[in-house]
Amino acid sequence: MLTSSLKLPPPSSSTVARTTLVLEAFDSRASRLSLDEVAQRSRLPRAAVHRILKKLVNLGWLDHNSRQGYRLGDRAVRSSVEDERRTRIRAVAAPWLYELHKLTGLVAHVAILEDGNSVYIDKIGGCVALTLPTCVGDRRPAFSTAAGKALLSSLSAETVDKLYKNGLHGCTSRTISELSILHGELARVRNGKGVAFESGESYDGIACVGCPVRGVEGDLVAVSLSGGEVDGRVNRSAAALLTTARKIERSIRATRWTAR
Repeated sequence: MLTSSLKLPPPSSSTVARTTLVLEAFDSRASRLSLDEVAQRSRLPRAAVHRILKKLVNLGWLDHNSRQGYRLGDRAVRSSVEDERRTRIRAVAAPWLYELHKLTGLVAHVAILEDGNSVYIDKIGGCVALTLPTCVGDRRPAFSTAAGKALLSSLSAETVDKLYKNGLHGCTSRTISELSILHGELARVRNGKGVAFESGESYDGIACVGCPVRGVEGDLVAVSLSGGEVDGRVNRSAAALLTTARKIERSIRATRWTAR
């Protein structure tokens, strides 16, 4: 969270902006603030602050004690820990993926699994990266991406079924649309050391190869290489990608990385 010494912008009428100002009033997990202190720090009307605080307590973003006041809740702390862990994932993986990009000429991604989606947390590829429609923060159905299939392959069939109990809704005409086909694909991924492929299933004209990065506590993580369907470099780069994933795993072990 931002410190109270930071000069805040003038109060805004936007509900989202006001809620942000209230949350930014808290310095850390240890901060305990009264209603009046939050109003002073956020520069918002006391009545508005009280309404926002009540909502944030109900949603788990803040905790409230009638004698000690308000402080950050478990939901806010978990979010902070997740952001830190993902930053560390990127920091460990980036040098190796940059070398892989230079070797293959393809675009490298780091992805995690979240609510059945493959979420990109890094993208490395220099000028080549501009040719792909992906960006950091993108969420694609995991069954439509190579990184996502690599992530799903580590889950049980029952867990996969629960993730997609409402069906598979594709990105293109070539995206897997039936659970039985997905399970068959995931079995092939497991038999192939976790290496997964897709071609035109997430974006038309784009092919991808992905594999998991093991040993990252608290997250399922995968790395992938993407490029055009027609030149064949993606399929030829599977071995290099797998080698890079193992290097990242060794780097993680060398830093004695554990989830916090």
